[in-house]
Amino acid sequence: MATATLIDLRKGRGAPPGGGPPQDDEPVTLYEKRKQIYPKLVSGPFRTIKWVLLFGSLGIYYLLPFLRWDRGPGAPDQAVLADFSAGRFYAFGLEIWPQEVYYITGLLILAAVGLFLVTALFGRVWCGYFCPQTVWTDLFIVVERFFEGDRNARMKLDKAPWSFNKLWRKGAKHAVWLLVSFATGGAFVLYWHDARSLAETFFTGEAPMTAYAFAGILTLTTYALAGTMREQVCTYMCPWPRIQAALIDRKTLAVTYRAERGEPRAPHKKGDTWDGRGDCIDCTQCVTVCPMGIDIRNGPQLECIQCALCIDACNGVMKKVGRPAGLIAYDTDENEALRHAGKPSKPFRPLRSRTVLYAGVFALTGSIMVFGLATRSSIELSALKDRALPFVRLASGDIRNAYTIKVVNKQHVQRDVALSVEGLPGATFELIGAGDNAMANHLVAEPDAVDTYRLLVTAPASALASDTTSINVTLSDAGETLATASTRFLGPER
Repeated sequence: MATATLIDLRKGRGAPPGGGPPQDDEPVTLYEKRKQIYPKLVSGPFRTIKWVLLFGSLGIYYLLPFLRWDRGPGAPDQAVLADFSAGRFYAFGLEIWPQEVYYITGLLILAAVGLFLVTALFGRVWCGYFCPQTVWTDLFIVVERFFEGDRNARMKLDKAPWSFNKLWRKGAKHAVWLLVSFATGGAFVLYWHDARSLAETFFTGEAPMTAYAFAGILTLTTYALAGTMREQVCTYMCPWPRIQAALIDRKTLAVTYRAERGEPRAPHKKGDTWDGRGDCIDCTQCVTVCPMGIDIRNGPQLECIQCALCIDACNGVMKKVGRPAGLIAYDTDENEALRHAGKPSKPFRPLRSRTVLYAGVFALTGSIMVFGLATRSSIELSALKDRALPFVRLASGDIRNAYTIKVVNKQHVQRDVALSVEGLPGATFELIGAGDNAMANHLVAEPDAVDTYRLLVTAPASALASDTTSINVTLSDAGETLATASTRFLGPER
């Protein structure tokens, strides 16, 4: 019978057969302390793209609430505004009402399917270039580099004992981080209130409490996520690295180390031959520039956000040592396998079954939304049957039904419209709440508002062929039908 080996859980190693005390009592924790990452500044085309997207997206985010858009008298002139008090969402010339929330749903579907499509084509390019966590982390690193220097200077400063130099640099960095975080939270609340008036009242204590609450929450979260947690958010908190595995395939472009060309790696000195060795000189520049602190030469990894800064770093090194660029490049798993087998690579194919499917869903959803926006009515009508009594029999023997009608005028001008009831011969109706226009069967639709009226429809009992008759309530203007609502007229059983 084999002797079982006892495992010392405190040290993670085997104890002598038959048991016995461990070699020492030093406890071992299962939690590994975070290793600080000091990404080095690199130059190159991918870093330039990130700079453009960084400052372009931040400029849009911070300045967009102050952009004006004239919608006429009585309407807010902020270009992008989610006005909860009025129940409207404004985006330039587009105005979304609460009953049109399906347009917001359509935008969310477009965003999700678009992300699926981009991921199937280029991997986690969203994470590397557009994700807010990446954008604000890049901005915080810019601030950090300004006060503390590049990689080596920051590492040296962290190891140095506390001094006035270290104190003021660290303090200034965190102070600017807090200012950026506050600007982030403050800009967010500007999208929910008039930006100009809120900016004036915020610092006088006259702004709504919700503005202070959300600005404070976003200030703290931005400071924590972009300043102190950084890569931990992408690795441990974000679900996208796990989800993307179901969206990519062997033909998806991803940042790839071409091991068949780079191995065996070794340091290289000027004048040494390249025979019998790979192009990788093991300089680890690809590691030092990585904001996630990984080594791309170890293959695909969960932490990689596909920012391609390692490509810029490696291409710069290859240029210095006189070797071709592209040792690290965007490539597919399929081509990597082909090169290892000694076969030529295949050109990238964007048209594949899954990308065609995602593009089709994206185009269909977008087309439905465009069609809906192009054909949406500027005035809407609803007619709701009263539930208290199905019908009332008058002294004359006629049958009366009561309805609540709502007229939604989405335009910023007043509309005078005529109301009619169709489908019930001999019926008459009375509008309650229409003022002096009731006798003329007209009503006034106030600009950018919802008007509610009570409608009483009366019909002779002899005109009812059954206990339920379908009728239409119609709004028209100069003979043109603007809106129609279908409902039921109830009477006694036949």
